[in-house]
Amino acid sequence: MEFSKPGSIAAERPRARVGAAYSALVGWGATKALPRRLRGLAYRAFARAVGANLDEVELDLAGYPSLGDFFARRLRHGARVVDAAPSAIISPCDGVVAARGVAAAGALVQAKGKNYRLAELVADGELAARLTGGHYATIYLSPRDYHRVHAPVDARIIGYDYLPGSLWSVNPRVASRRDGLLARNERVVIRMNAGALGYVALVMVGAGGVGNIRLAPGLDGRGGVGGSDGVTDSARWRAAREPRRVELCDVTVARGQELGAFRLGSTVVVVFEPDKVELAGEVGDAVRFGQRLGRAVVTGGVS
Repeated sequence: MEFSKPGSIAAERPRARVGAAYSALVGWGATKALPRRLRGLAYRAFARAVGANLDEVELDLAGYPSLGDFFARRLRHGARVVDAAPSAIISPCDGVVAARGVAAAGALVQAKGKNYRLAELVADGELAARLTGGHYATIYLSPRDYHRVHAPVDARIIGYDYLPGSLWSVNPRVASRRDGLLARNERVVIRMNAGALGYVALVMVGAGGVGNIRLAPGLDGRGGVGGSDGVTDSARWRAAREPRRVELCDVTVARGQELGAFRLGSTVVVVFEPDKVELAGEVGDAVRFGQRLGRAVVTGGVS
């Protein structure tokens, strides 16, 4: 499929450069290694400021060389439980439900009084047509949250699209003021086939201060999705400001398997085909990776 740049990119370029410059500065700072003796002090101070739970981290604090590494930290074993019910649709990440509903006529809610178009979010008319009328949820990750993203269902990964864009903040206060924010920011759209549940789009949306959207190793097309540090990230493509599509084959994921990580807080949007799943919960609810977000209304495995 051929892509063209969204029309808004050229018009927004001067303002987008400001956001990109801020993000580059924060991203640069997040990659700078701290002296080992200062890491525990720095990360504890940060955790107190934002409310992060240090009891959940996998490593000793000195084991995270930079703030970016700390943001993309894994959880200790047992810190999350993936709902094992066969019909469960799980939350792909920690965060707060910023929007939930049905993509009626291809429209999604960004914030009260602010809608945007599904076709603009995924930049794929055929995929948007499949998902129109289906349930969706938007989850905002704040700096306090665990920043890795996981598969909400068992699925085959069809591929993903990197879509260039702005790097505005996506916190709820900004989202309530800026039109089409989630469809204008840099993002990665992961396309999945969940068998009887149909197609699923999981969109990782970048934001101000997010140096990279990093994908799990198998999403580079060289093997199954793993859990080690990612080898594919948005920083490799950002300078060209061109969309990029990667098609995959024989890459499957189990519910709860890692798909990628943010270096700082951002947003995940997950959209399902109509009449396949029902999502529950209310806007403002705190969710954690692995907990039930909804249920399947059809049965069957990955095709």
